[in-house]
Amino acid sequence: MEISKLLPDDEAGCAEAVALKNSAAKLDCPEMLQPTARSYANMLRYGWDMEPEYAYLARDADGNAIGLLAMGVNLYDNTNQVWIDVDVHPDHRGRGVGSALFEYAESLTRELGRDTIGYGCVDLPKADAFARRHGFVQKAVEVNRRQDLTGLDYGVVQRLYDDAVAASTSYELTKLTGPLPEELLEDMVTLTSSINDAPKDDLDMEDDVYSPARLRAYEEAQSKSDHTVYRVIAREKSTGALAGHTVISVERERPHVGEQHDTAVDRAHRGHRLGALVKSAMLLWLRDTEPALTQVDTWNAESNNHMISINEQLNYRVIARILAYQKKL
Repeated sequence: MEISKLLPDDEAGCAEAVALKNSAAKLDCPEMLQPTARSYANMLRYGWDMEPEYAYLARDADGNAIGLLAMGVNLYDNTNQVWIDVDVHPDHRGRGVGSALFEYAESLTRELGRDTIGYGCVDLPKADAFARRHGFVQKAVEVNRRQDLTGLDYGVVQRLYDDAVAASTSYELTKLTGPLPEELLEDMVTLTSSINDAPKDDLDMEDDVYSPARLRAYEEAQSKSDHTVYRVIAREKSTGALAGHTVISVERERPHVGEQHDTAVDRAHRGHRLGALVKSAMLLWLRDTEPALTQVDTWNAESNNHMISINEQLNYRVIARILAYQKKL
């Protein structure tokens, strides 16, 4: 078996990587959304916020792609860690491919001078046993939910919005696409940092660190990846303070696909139903501006009961439970 780095300009290699991921997902979690070859290449170019992911393909003696290692290397925060995904083609499981990729990831982590590896896998008994056998300790559970917009009762959305408006009369909404106006950038750094109040469970992680440069890098990465970013921001009328926001990114390659990127409310402004306000306002907006959009995926810690309660009112259903592990080297 040979393991080699996959580069974003390797169109055939990216197509092989996506085909492998689809084969693995078909067995492990058929409904989980997988990237296209183009979007996978863009993740290797730009990442989420200009932190490109690394990927490594494992091939057998005949050159067939049999395993895939993806590595996220944080540059803004948690710089002692890497996070990995490992996929093994179903026809080649039980032959040491996954173990070899884990060992390769450990070697790369040590080369980077880092001491912690995070790993996530679908909540399946064999996957859990595999992670524990390699020294990983489960620290959290993430849940992938999907909103079916074709079956969404917009009467429910309108009532949620109307009730939230009644509870938040001291606030007004701003809707934005594309880059943030310069005059909002500093305040958006503070508001975006509110996401650090979301549960981390037992994960050994420091808070995410945001800055104007990082927010601009996020916008650049999304634009270069051909995604349209929609924001709904709640602002206090009397002070102009930014109090809450939600962000959804819509793919242009697959305009029926959206992803919930962030929803957060500043702790000084909680108790006014701002989370429900911005999320319901977003849905009413997208109904008019993105008529092809049929699904939105979101990820939450399983323990994030408040956000989950809002999502369940908005026709989200569980697609997958992901077990999150960490390992100290």
